Parts: sequence; C-alpha cells; structure tokens
Amino acid sequence: MPMYPEEMISPMRKELTSNGFKELKTAEEVDKAVNESKGTALVVVNSMCGCAAGSARPGIILSLQNQVKPDHLFTVFAGQDPEPTAKARSYFTGFAPSSPSIGLLKDGKIVFMLERFGIEGQPPEKIAAKLQWAYENYCKK
Repeated sequence: MPMYPEEMISPMRKELTSNGFKELKTAEEVDKAVNESKGTALVVVNSMCGCAAGSARPGIILSLQNQVKPDHLFTVFAGQDPEPTAKARSYFTGFAPSSPSIGLLKDGKIVFMLERFGIEGQPPEKIAAKLQWAYENYCKK
C-alpha cells in the first residue's frame, strides 16, 4: 500500500519521467527493462525524502547534460511502489537498500552505485559530477 497520496508524489515522478526516464511500475517491468536493455542503464530509486531526494532529482537531470550518458534511463518509486522497488534493488548486489539511490548497470550488472549517504547534504552539482564520472568510466562505447 502506498505511503503517501499520489497527488503528493506525482510531481516527483514527473521530474524524472519528463526528462527521459521510463517509470517501471511492476517487478516484471523491472526484470524486462534490465534484462532486455543492452549497454548501460541508470536505475533511480526515487523517494519522497526531501533531505536527499530534493537534491538527487535535480542532480540526476543535470548529470544528463553530459556528452557521455547511459543508454537507458529507468526509475522506481520507493514507498509507493514496493514490488518494483524491491526488484530494482535486487540488481544492486552488495549494497543495502536506501532511498534515494542511483545504480548504473552495464548489461544488467551493477558497476556504480550512489547510495543515500553519498547524496544527502550534497548540492545537485556534486551529485551530477559523481554521476558524470561514472558515465565517463562505464558508458563509453
């Protein structure tokens, strides 16, 4: 059951989906997206949390202004959509669940992870710089 009314969450969902992210609403959609997407995929566990997610979303969007970026962009929403969130996190092997969090997968395997503790208290520019570093190191053809 969702933790918050959808009208509160909708703008936070749209912040990513209006910038090229495909929202995955079922565990099956997550599996299909990860398993059928060759190359790199940025998977964002979006969150209501203002202290971290308020900077995460703008930082993620800013990071995509880079010449090198992931081939695919996906998002799930923690606390609202538990099954797809759990499935997305299952691909973040070796990392504890956190919200928000950002995983970069290459051919379905985690190659870079930005957990909540690396997001919280950071301005969007620093979050973008961390992600752009990952893009440069893992997304080049």
